[in-house]
Amino acid sequence: MKKWGLLLLLILCSAWGVPAQELSCRVQVNSDKIQGTNKQVFNTLQQAITEYINTRKWSEAQIAANEKIDCSILIIVNSVTDTRYSCEIQVQSRRPVYNSSYTTTMLNFRDTEFEFTYQEYDPLVHNEMTMENNLTGVLDFYVYMILGIDFDSFSPKGGEYFFRQAENLVTMGQSTQEIGWTGFGSNRNRHALMSAFIETRNEPFRELWYTYHRLGLDEMALSVDKGRAKVSEALKKLVEVYELSSTSVLLPLFNDSKLDEVVNIYSEAPRQEKDEVYKILNRLYPTETSRIESLRK
Repeated sequence: MKKWGLLLLLILCSAWGVPAQELSCRVQVNSDKIQGTNKQVFNTLQQAITEYINTRKWSEAQIAANEKIDCSILIIVNSVTDTRYSCEIQVQSRRPVYNSSYTTTMLNFRDTEFEFTYQEYDPLVHNEMTMENNLTGVLDFYVYMILGIDFDSFSPKGGEYFFRQAENLVTMGQSTQEIGWTGFGSNRNRHALMSAFIETRNEPFRELWYTYHRLGLDEMALSVDKGRAKVSEALKKLVEVYELSSTSVLLPLFNDSKLDEVVNIYSEAPRQEKDEVYKILNRLYPTETSRIESLRK
């Protein structure tokens, strides 16, 4: 009996040590705009994307099952012509804050330039050497961006590998002539997002990201004042980003994921700290007065 108990223990320990897939992603394909067509194809597509993302190991990172990154992808189908889909994609990810039940938004990005060809039951194939389909190319891109942004929050430039993978996808995407990959036109497409994280001039943002999360939020359970001081330090880096390029995609990226959180962090701060943060946010986001106005109370 003892032998069987020991064997069971070894099996359980071995299973616990097996690295899991990195993501736990909820996928929704919204076809409300499409009338008079077989809706089952959208359910099939949704299931295929869910399995494609969640059953694949995307790196050599050792991640336990309880450490999977929580994320979601919403695909809004605007039109379908034969097997050609014109869509928008909204990508969100979150991570827990140490020693708390709170989760912080890491990425909240909307991409309106998403087109692909898909026939029901087409296999979704992952190929690192070539972009076989724009659907998997875009999915791969956002998986790597989710991973890069998450890893950057735990160690300085910890997401570098993933951003370089995203860079490779942008290069391949440009050769397909599909929209969303070009460096011209939109400053909020995939090319702009990837470039923002690998360009040397934007290193202050990546420093900000680590400081804000690992040294700021993660420390607030132990000392609110010390953690908030690090958040203030991070916000000053955001000013550097603004001064380098006031049209950088990093500014709306921070706005969409962090602005309400920052206001909440300083809701109980001393008056001087509130005033300093208000001045920074009002300068960077002059159209968001209603969201930051509580800092003046």
